[in-house]
Amino acid sequence: MITDTLIERIKQLDNPTVAGIDTSFDYLPDESKEGICDFAGAAKAVLAFNKEIIDSICDIVPCVKVQIAYYEMYGLEGMRTFSETLRYAAQKGMLVMTDAKRNDIGATAECYAKAYLGETSVGDKAYTAFDSDFLTVNGYLGSDGIKPFLGWMQKRDKGIFALVKTSNKSSGELQDMKLENGKTVYEYMGSLVEEWGKDSIGKYGYSAVGAVVGATHPEQARILRSEMPHTFFLIPGYGAQGGTADDLKVCFDKDGLGGIVNSSRGILCAYRQEKYKGLSFSAAARQACIDMKNDLNRAIKG
Repeated sequence: MITDTLIERIKQLDNPTVAGIDTSFDYLPDESKEGICDFAGAAKAVLAFNKEIIDSICDIVPCVKVQIAYYEMYGLEGMRTFSETLRYAAQKGMLVMTDAKRNDIGATAECYAKAYLGETSVGDKAYTAFDSDFLTVNGYLGSDGIKPFLGWMQKRDKGIFALVKTSNKSSGELQDMKLENGKTVYEYMGSLVEEWGKDSIGKYGYSAVGAVVGATHPEQARILRSEMPHTFFLIPGYGAQGGTADDLKVCFDKDGLGGIVNSSRGILCAYRQEKYKGLSFSAAARQACIDMKNDLNRAIKG
């Protein structure tokens, strides 16, 4: 089961980190951007940057998360880079997560599910489009928009992470609202996620239906951890967004399992930080991942 595979890779590397390959052309070193003035050039440069980052971290980080918006903005050329980045990370032995937060009504959700988790038939053959181990989804359309993803999860051993309590500052405008039963919207969404995952629980006690729970809201994360014992957390908000390792340790169980922590800019742009001065962008990214691993393990296991 895919969540078991992720947990085993985390344990093997002793690293609960997912590296966000959310690469803007602006993040590249100046020498990599020189003379480029169109989508094709930008997309090619981003792909070369991504590959070098992946090469530098694939033996120490279990998973990458590729945010599709950073590639859509460069048009068709950007989407080719997105696809090639997914493929390259998988070839290097990393688990691959697409961050696209997809959902819609049933028929359209089925198309999204085929694109990222399933297969699309053309004549008598079936093809994968943007094949990913995990996909982020928006569950706020309800269960009919989630069922197509669950179907492909079971057929092809895939996983999803549904938005529950997100890391952005304004998330409370909706997610913290109280319902008539006294629970918050995010707690109710958490209960739905637990229900959606009940038939896919693996040997470590976690299902293939995970939840996005931000490190920037530790009290809400603590509540969700207690109310969602079978749900694996994808934890954004560490580093650039202000979340700390001490904030997010409440997302993990007594065995130090139960979540994976994302960092994007903190890895991709590490070479711009004073403490990594003098290192190449790929060497700085690797050292940032090592430092993040040590920081997380200090908080989670300490």
